[in-house]
Amino acid sequence: MLRTMFIAIFVSFFVSTSTSIFAKDKDDGSNIQPDNYYPRVKMVTSMGDIIVELDRSRAPITVNNFLRYVDKRSYEDTIFHRIVPDFVVQGGGYDTQFIEKPAFGKIFNESGNGLKNVMYNITMARQKDPHSATRQFFFNMSNNDSLDPGRDWGYTAFGSVVEGYEVLDKMVAVKTDFDPKYGWSDVPVEQVILIKVMVLPPV
Repeated sequence: MLRTMFIAIFVSFFVSTSTSIFAKDKDDGSNIQPDNYYPRVKMVTSMGDIIVELDRSRAPITVNNFLRYVDKRSYEDTIFHRIVPDFVVQGGGYDTQFIEKPAFGKIFNESGNGLKNVMYNITMARQKDPHSATRQFFFNMSNNDSLDPGRDWGYTAFGSVVEGYEVLDKMVAVKTDFDPKYGWSDVPVEQVILIKVMVLPPV
């Protein structure tokens, strides 16, 4: 019986230790502050700083995915390429030359997590395919109920602004125009740049 108990304890220890080791080896963002369900990031922009609290408890796939791009410094010197008053401030996908940044791949849509597309929440951008989000995100600049899930998939909110509301208010007021080179509407006339994003120490 003692031998059986020893084997059981050993196996349990081995499994828990191995799981911890493998988690540290993962490169999907889950290794970044793995025990913190509400990691915070600081976005340094050309118009000021924004601090966002992410909700890993409700949107683990999305938050880990976002943190992976932050950890790789892949959001540095990207632009907010789409700004629509009373709707969204969108960025994270293009550099200052309008060259599309590389993506890790599409992620599962977590829009049914209970988080809503309300003012100042951060949400993943996507194509028509509900599971097509990669790296682009946007800030809701209104209560965008139409982006929440209903009969169809919605857009995944995964955190909220805790500091820097006034920065987003300034961003959404910038002059925009149609860009004939790329065929895009709502492009800022003067670039709004995301200079860098950093993970803050746990609070």
